[in-house]
Amino acid sequence: MINVGIDIRILSKGTKTGVENYVTNLLLHLLSKDKSINYKLFYSGFKQLKGNYPWPKLKNVEVKSFKIPNRFLDLSLRFLKFPKIDKLVGDVDIFLSPHFLLLPVTKKTKTIVVFHDLSFVRFPEFFSFPKMLWHKFVYPQRQARNADLIVAVSNSTKEDLINLYQIPEEKIRVIYSAAGEEFMPIKKEDPNLLRTKEKYHLPDKFILYFGTIEPRKNILALIEAFEKIKAKKIDIPLRVRWNGFEGFICKNNKKVISLDDLKLVIAGNKGWLYRDVFNKIRNSLFRKDIIVTGFIEENDRPYLYNLSELFVYPSFFEGFGFPPLEAMACGVPALVSNRSSLAEVVGNAALMFNPHNIDEIAFAIKEVLENQNLRNILITRGLKRARNFHWDKTAESFLKLFEELCSR
Repeated sequence: MINVGIDIRILSKGTKTGVENYVTNLLLHLLSKDKSINYKLFYSGFKQLKGNYPWPKLKNVEVKSFKIPNRFLDLSLRFLKFPKIDKLVGDVDIFLSPHFLLLPVTKKTKTIVVFHDLSFVRFPEFFSFPKMLWHKFVYPQRQARNADLIVAVSNSTKEDLINLYQIPEEKIRVIYSAAGEEFMPIKKEDPNLLRTKEKYHLPDKFILYFGTIEPRKNILALIEAFEKIKAKKIDIPLRVRWNGFEGFICKNNKKVISLDDLKLVIAGNKGWLYRDVFNKIRNSLFRKDIIVTGFIEENDRPYLYNLSELFVYPSFFEGFGFPPLEAMACGVPALVSNRSSLAEVVGNAALMFNPHNIDEIAFAIKEVLENQNLRNILITRGLKRARNFHWDKTAESFLKLFEELCSR
């Protein structure tokens, strides 16, 4: 019987962004997959876990909760290497950190650490000074070197670990994530669609961005592209990576939506330097056509995607990129940046653009809105692509890692 410890402290935040969603879905599918494995979930601090989690009902799962302030604990772990977490939670064969903060353990315990991205190394300009200071404090490069195995959520992240941290390739395993099972096409008569529309004051027809409002997500470029569409001042770009859709571009198809009626919805939490986006909207000639919803509750997110005409994700950098996959799983055409892991995730199921080229973004949006044939192809390919990713596959891959480590 294998005993596995898992650090679940990140769930104390209560808000579900990419990493928190990753940990939640991984646990939901992993803990009940193999009942012969005993799990000890490490949790510290004074906040209560928020969310409906199934593990209290599972006999092979034990939550080890300690009333220790996390900042105090992190300082002690960083400088004193005390306490050893496997001593704190009880003997475990393997300790898994689902984010790069690997906790110290005794020599007999094997460790796995998950790296979602190295954006703080690649693009430090996208992070606040306190955030960069925190990354220096936790020293992710040492965490990677000390781990017995590293899980990268994409080949893009794997390459960064090799090139930026000089981690041996044989030490890294790529295990993909997935969209949650709740993301699917929803029938138009579902009353929750109208409820969500009224709750967030959504227009009848809109293009959607969903994610944190911060510089790395490149929302300013999306707003500028939207303004060009509304002003009908788009210069057709010479080079566009249409990802196999060339035969569907610039054909006379029935328009999906009039550009005069077009709205832009920006949904998600406020992040670092979010005011730049708000100021951009405030000064826009088309500010009445741009809606900022703020935080979207977890249960409302599938309905938000389903209400949109298309989803646009102009991010400069992602370790994986959940929102495009979630949109495709909902049957919504996706337009994404051609940077980092995004091409790896969407495959040939989305239009990709250069995030630095405003005309390219605007032209791609306009094409999908005015080309029903292209739109249908994107929807079909997107649904098929999303089905390639499933949390059961992710959980099974982790179980194989546990067996691999225990056999060493």
